[in-house]
Amino acid sequence: MVIEMRFTQASTNDFYLTNQERWESNARSYPRRIPIAIREASGIHVTDIEGNVHYDCLAGAGTLALGHNHPAVIEAIKKTLDGKYPLHTLDLTTPIKDEFVEELFSLLPSHFSSRAKIQFCGPTGADAIEAALKLVKTSTGKRSLLSFHGGYHGMTHGALSLTGNKGPKEHVPGLMSDVHFLPYPYSYRCPFGLGGDLGAEVGSRFIQRTLDDPENGIVSPAGMILEVVQGEGGAVPAPDDWLRDIRTITRDRGIPLIIDEVQTGFGRTGQWFAFEHAGIVPDVLILSKAIGGSLPLSVMVYDKDLDNWSPGAHSGTFRGNQMAMAAGIATIRTIRQERLDKHAAQMGERFFRHFAQIGERSISIGDVRGRGLMIGVEIIDTSRDPDLLGSYPAHPELARKIQQECMKRKLIVELGGRHGSVVRFLPPLIITPEQVDEVCSRFADAVEAAEKSIPVYA
Repeated sequence: MVIEMRFTQASTNDFYLTNQERWESNARSYPRRIPIAIREASGIHVTDIEGNVHYDCLAGAGTLALGHNHPAVIEAIKKTLDGKYPLHTLDLTTPIKDEFVEELFSLLPSHFSSRAKIQFCGPTGADAIEAALKLVKTSTGKRSLLSFHGGYHGMTHGALSLTGNKGPKEHVPGLMSDVHFLPYPYSYRCPFGLGGDLGAEVGSRFIQRTLDDPENGIVSPAGMILEVVQGEGGAVPAPDDWLRDIRTITRDRGIPLIIDEVQTGFGRTGQWFAFEHAGIVPDVLILSKAIGGSLPLSVMVYDKDLDNWSPGAHSGTFRGNQMAMAAGIATIRTIRQERLDKHAAQMGERFFRHFAQIGERSISIGDVRGRGLMIGVEIIDTSRDPDLLGSYPAHPELARKIQQECMKRKLIVELGGRHGSVVRFLPPLIITPEQVDEVCSRFADAVEAAEKSIPVYA
């Protein structure tokens, strides 16, 4: 009743945004770029407190695989509550937990699942990353970690140490030591100035030579971590051949390979897991976001040969979130029944076709990339000179303007990538062809309006 009274008393987004600014930490981020107060949500749509309906192409940063309030998820939550199942069990087992593990393992390649162990972690993907670091260090007895330029693995101590973005690190001394960053294949801004398949091939050769150099300055690695498609790094997909090279390099040198699928997992890239595109299998797989069906949950699945730690080596109060497991089961079954992984691939192709047409009319779109429904549109400054590869400098100011123009058209998108110059699309997997068309129409109008607002382009 109190909540309903507040809704009737306060009829504008500004009321809630002002309260948020007064009460919440200065570390808040999304509201600064997406200034709305959400009243209700369904599918791909969210309705703000003023009654405006928005298309949500952020979807909880990829958490909402089935969109907002999907009937299957709501039914699973209600069934858990009505059945008086336990809601909090630490790591004690339950029928729901047993069923969740069985469903999850059924999705994995058989040669991985047959050797797999699972660790339930805290509520966020970053906690599973921390668990993975402890696991590989304990198992190998080694201490250094290999990560990649542009990678994002979370904001906790170890996870932040592995993250490429320097902004959150600048004022945090004493991060985890012995982290070494390697070049990630990024065709548009190739670290070797080559681009394409050649740039990726040189990159894998560089990594191989570096690891085999007895004076590379890197003590024996405990593990390597990577994203198959870098998310916050700007929706940058790794080529399949490069991933196969990396898997060979790590396996031959006894380096456990940790694949972070917090954002890519559960069908988003067109396969259940992004690593399947390359036909490889990791030693450690990190999952969160979509696996909880919109509720907090993270797990680490890993090869049993690494299972050398002692009881209590990693724990967490909320690793027994039963409603999240029930919602996760419903999510898995819905994706499987409706073949939403294949649908994501088809809708991704539809997005790419639209973006190609928009790019023909735009002077600020430098690159469109990604996989399935994980897409990035890189915004560039064509008033400046390109580099030797022919790539123009990033244009973060214009990217922010495009995001603002999208908001005016009731389209929610997020920015990422170098300098925050990549417009990212992470819609729910249930998006329809008609909704893709409408999203792209609004985006096209936003790009045109934003370009006209920049004096050099007007």
